Amino acid sequence: MTKDWKDARQLQKSSVTRRKFLQKTAMLGLTAAVPASLLTLGIARGKDEGSPRSPKLASGTIVDVPGVKVGQVQNEEALTGCTVIVLEKGSACGVDVRGSAPGTRETDLLNPINSVQEVNAVVLTGGSAYGLDAASGVMRYMEEQGQGYNVGVGVVPIIPAAVIFDLSIGSAKIRPDQLMGYEAARLASKQPVQQGNVGAGTGATVGKMAGMKRAMKGGLGTASRRLPNGLVVGAIVAVNAVGEVRFPSTGEILAGAREEDGNIRDSLSWMIDAATPPVPAGTNTTIAVVASNANLNKVHANKVAQMAHNGLAKTIHPVHTMSDGDTIFAIATGGVDASVNLVGTLSVEVLAEAVVNAILSAKGAGGVPAYQDLL
Repeated sequence: MTKDWKDARQLQKSSVTRRKFLQKTAMLGLTAAVPASLLTLGIARGKDEGSPRSPKLASGTIVDVPGVKVGQVQNEEALTGCTVIVLEKGSACGVDVRGSAPGTRETDLLNPINSVQEVNAVVLTGGSAYGLDAASGVMRYMEEQGQGYNVGVGVVPIIPAAVIFDLSIGSAKIRPDQLMGYEAARLASKQPVQQGNVGAGTGATVGKMAGMKRAMKGGLGTASRRLPNGLVVGAIVAVNAVGEVRFPSTGEILAGAREEDGNIRDSLSWMIDAATPPVPAGTNTTIAVVASNANLNKVHANKVAQMAHNGLAKTIHPVHTMSDGDTIFAIATGGVDASVNLVGTLSVEVLAEAVVNAILSAKGAGGVPAYQDLL
């Protein structure tokens, strides 16, 4: 098997089409033996013959969900920023953390056994753990609006947050802070959400399995779907994964680790060849919010957050690694009766669309190319 494996890897490295690669591996009797990622994805993007569908932006944004507003602020020179999801009234919220290097705030509070049942906003931010400071600015803004948990002598806004690591692009010394968080909350509106190099996605990158020098630009993406019964499910995500992003319908790698010739090579083959992974733990992470106007409680919301991670699994490979801190919040603003199964399943699809939107909308920055640059 060693020689056969090397033969298949040599085929993968050559500039062949998917069809020719499959034909040659079939002659070697390796179709069942070689991992599917190498058979279908270890080739240059754009050379696949006869793809049934080309990637395109999915419609809608998370603010289509009643009761949800979004505000964003970024520093385009430092390549960092934050995205604030503001709720018009306190709403049920759950969370599910799957990555091994998360940076979060108030996630323990979202455990169903704990007392507080509603949150007032959620913050997605760059800046690694430093960026959690932005949530304090959001907290101050929400207090000024009289929004928060009533403690008798005032209100305490409940503001969960999660961060991505973007210190290796732009400036590592400039991070989202209280002022940026406050301003993002103040700007929150029902206007369609900008995507790409904005908010928490400003400094996001992907495809870092071979190090930052081979990475591509990630970004912020959002999408939504509306059912005839009035149920609306939306998602917003900052895509900063160590792995590559694939288009679910075709398996095409949209953004990932680049070889010297500019072709994108799948993460699994990089890992197989690398003696020592060049990516330090905790220097990545994809963070997201899924929201709906379903009548759900905190227990239900936690289950939706858990199910929604399948949206990342459909698009990011590998996902939930030791180098990522993947975290998803799920919000329910209420108003429409819907099952947890329905909301969770729709959240998977909408989040997958939002991940793809982030890559399609991103622009090259800080010397890191984007999907648009390779067309």
